[in-house]
Amino acid sequence: MQNSNKTIWLLMLVLLASACQKKENKVITFKENGSWCWFQDERAIIHNNHLIIGSVADRYGKNGEAVDGNIDVTTYDLEINTDLGTFVLFEKSVADDHNAPAFLRLSNGRFLSVYAQHNDDSLIRCRLSRENSSLEWEAEQTIIGTDKVTYSNAYFLQSENNGKGRIYDFYRGKDRSPHYIYSDDLGKSWQTGYKMLWFEENWPYVRYNSDGKTKIHFISSESHPRFWDNSIYHGYFENGKVYNSKGNLIGDLKDGPVHPTKLTKVFQGDSMNNAWTVDIQLDKNEMPYIAYSVRKDIDHFSYRYARWDGNLWKDYFLAYAGRALYEKEFHYTGLLALDPDNTDIVYISTDAHPVTEAPLISSADNERHYEIFRGTTTNSGQTWSWEAITQNSIHDNLRPIMPKGNEKFKVLLWLKGSIKSYQDYNFDVVGIINP
Repeated sequence: MQNSNKTIWLLMLVLLASACQKKENKVITFKENGSWCWFQDERAIIHNNHLIIGSVADRYGKNGEAVDGNIDVTTYDLEINTDLGTFVLFEKSVADDHNAPAFLRLSNGRFLSVYAQHNDDSLIRCRLSRENSSLEWEAEQTIIGTDKVTYSNAYFLQSENNGKGRIYDFYRGKDRSPHYIYSDDLGKSWQTGYKMLWFEENWPYVRYNSDGKTKIHFISSESHPRFWDNSIYHGYFENGKVYNSKGNLIGDLKDGPVHPTKLTKVFQGDSMNNAWTVDIQLDKNEMPYIAYSVRKDIDHFSYRYARWDGNLWKDYFLAYAGRALYEKEFHYTGLLALDPDNTDIVYISTDAHPVTEAPLISSADNERHYEIFRGTTTNSGQTWSWEAITQNSIHDNLRPIMPKGNEKFKVLLWLKGSIKSYQDYNFDVVGIINP
């Protein structure tokens, strides 16, 4: 009897150990040959269990010259794990990851896509989808921006336009500064708004997010880190006006753009701590939480994380970010993605260990590669624990994004491949469902 009981207990322990083993997440290739920058959003959205992804193809990726410069929208059915197809929004643009589209789901069942070429012309381009479909799109319309344009960030505020709602597209225009256009008829026609920020030494870099009701939150640097020792600032846009984190009015944009240093400072930069914006999300109480990169030198970057508690910004070291991505743009990192549904989770790309800063050398090819890690915190960002999502890769894993999930699906996306410049890359869009 004793041996029988022992056998039963051993069997139970084996079953328990098996159940507790980490489930290996399957990495799916959602789109072959595609890339994005990080100053446009939303680059991917989930609706009705469909994952909708925007990207730009390059001649060095699959199908080469035949798709070079195509601005694409790819739809993937998460329920049945099936690629439903790719629609070309703009054929044969200049291959450039800055040209990636932004998407917005509209109240009439349509999707809006907004995109632009990288400083090649003054045209902001947009398309409306057929109702309840991201597979078919109506003809492109163009809006003349202020001087040469790039980037698109599309948001809807329900409270504006006498409660009927207004779409905003924030883009980079004249003086390479953030401007906006807006639509009061769900994207059928557009009007020109104002310049939002201005800095005398080149131009601010801005990341946005919205509560969908009254506010569009943003974080900004003063300039490109090539030209300035950047700090990080936060504010929000509401009814044509800009406010700081505490809700104090900074300026009415009809009177002119706001200087970024008038906003609420989150991080003080200097010559050895040159910061750049990466991501911003809103928590369940519509308080912003953000992440950004800090350059020490070309071989030493870090990521930082900050939360607004209604009175103060609580700002913490997050992880080591490794080296500059490539020589020409020596302030680029692998980037990161905040979980939009959970303030305590973040995903980073780095070619150094997040805690020790030791180089990540792959056992597969003895080369140093960027890998994806998931970070979790139990004390509001003061300290983090890390788990490798990818390891010992033969390609780099870069620029993770996580669209807001629904009750059934969350998706982590990133770019797998290689990059020599923003116009010379070979990436596939890959990711994990319910990581």
